[in-house]
Amino acid sequence: MKITNTIKISLAGLRANKLRSALTMLGIVIGITSIILVVSIGNGAQNLILGEIQSMGSRTLTIDPGKPSSGFSDSMMSFFQQSLKDKDLDALKKKSNVPHLSSIIPLVFTQDNIIYENESYSGTILGSSEKITDFYKINMASGYFFSEDDVKAKADVAVIGSKIKEDLFGMSDPLGKKIRIKNKTLKIIGVLPEKGGGFSFNYNKAVMVPYTTAKDYILGQKHYNEFIIEVDDEKYITQTVDDIKITLRNSHNITDPEKDDFNVQTQKDLMKTVGTVTSVLTLFLAMVAAISLLVGGVGIMNVMFISVTERTKEIGLRKALGATNGDILSQFLYEAVFLTLSGGLMGILFGAGLSYIAAIALSGSMSSTWQFTFPMSAAMSGIITSAIIGIVFGIYPAYQASKKNPIEALRYE
Repeated sequence: MKITNTIKISLAGLRANKLRSALTMLGIVIGITSIILVVSIGNGAQNLILGEIQSMGSRTLTIDPGKPSSGFSDSMMSFFQQSLKDKDLDALKKKSNVPHLSSIIPLVFTQDNIIYENESYSGTILGSSEKITDFYKINMASGYFFSEDDVKAKADVAVIGSKIKEDLFGMSDPLGKKIRIKNKTLKIIGVLPEKGGGFSFNYNKAVMVPYTTAKDYILGQKHYNEFIIEVDDEKYITQTVDDIKITLRNSHNITDPEKDDFNVQTQKDLMKTVGTVTSVLTLFLAMVAAISLLVGGVGIMNVMFISVTERTKEIGLRKALGATNGDILSQFLYEAVFLTLSGGLMGILFGAGLSYIAAIALSGSMSSTWQFTFPMSAAMSGIITSAIIGIVFGIYPAYQASKKNPIEALRYE
């Protein structure tokens, strides 16, 4: 029998049982949709973070606590290390130790409630130096930013983001008013303009205070979460990295580089680390989503077995009219492949639509530009996987159908 006739018969069989065909495809649709959605959001997150890193400038270095990251687990563990102390900050500031260091910004941060009278807002508390305004090009919507003198004096002052101002103060002017974080009362001296939220830090939902105030009075800790360093010339990046490592090793009494308890990263290093972490997370989530494809494949096999049983008389009649075992096998195998391919295509469309909606929602919630990306590789993989599932899970029911005896099939009730 010609292939075209077999295909027509297969499609006619699927159209005759539309509800069953739709329910059979459902597992494949859900699986492919989930994979497209996960990969698209993962790519969007990666692009956003990499964009933030690039905006920091090519002369930027970061120093994080913990040993140099060799993988995902090391990257996560660095958040819990306490190896960067005041003595390290003082040592790095010495021109004789790091001659090409242009500026250094110590950072401490946490998430906590910001309280004004009877109102409360959960936001980010960021302790930094006054230099962060130049580094991140921060302008003020009203008031002024804290000064170097405020940092030295551990002043009880704060600059709040636009979202905090809106939620705690509404239309009233917050300048001069006082908020409380833990047991520390802070006077508001400035309000930040509404700014893109970004992935790692959202200015709109943050309170910025002198790092000395945050470290000693709010957090009550003796370590820093990060140092941001700017080099005076891009050509001295490598030399500055070496100078920083020597300085910190001397400060920590480390003689073996393998025992470093700090991690110096250039922009290139940061981008590589971010790419690795987001790719691993995306792959893991995609694999979890792919389990539904396996479930969908088992469902297709079960439905095909039911279909073979229900259509026993049809099989017997076709064989009596001259259809071969190969024709019957092809018919049912085509049906399985058509079901999975159709489910795969629908899953891609639904996944792309949901990914686009998610990108819009994330852009709004984070006050940043979250780019929608269509993962072409995931879509192609989905189509190929759907076809393979149709063949693998459809071959046995199709084989069973092709082996039926025509006489016994015609007698089947």
